[in-house]
Amino acid sequence: MKLKVRVVHYCRQGIECWYADIDEADDRQPDDPYWYVDGCRTQSEALTAACAQLAGYDQSMAAGVLPIRLSGATSQAA
Repeated sequence: MKLKVRVVHYCRQGIECWYADIDEADDRQPDDPYWYVDGCRTQSEALTAACAQLAGYDQSMAAGVLPIRLSGATSQAA
């Protein structure tokens, strides 16, 4: 499984923010990622959070547990 991190810079109510998500490298529609963080104050904060999540995925995938998309996690919790 090839994953990618996407980092986006945006402005919310005049405040600059950063968003990061993790998705499959070949997924052209970023509407259902495996993970995301929003409202980071810096690009570095968003990247650090994404890297920490990727490290967790690396450990779980080594144990044979694949990540679940956010929509899948929500439907499994219901």
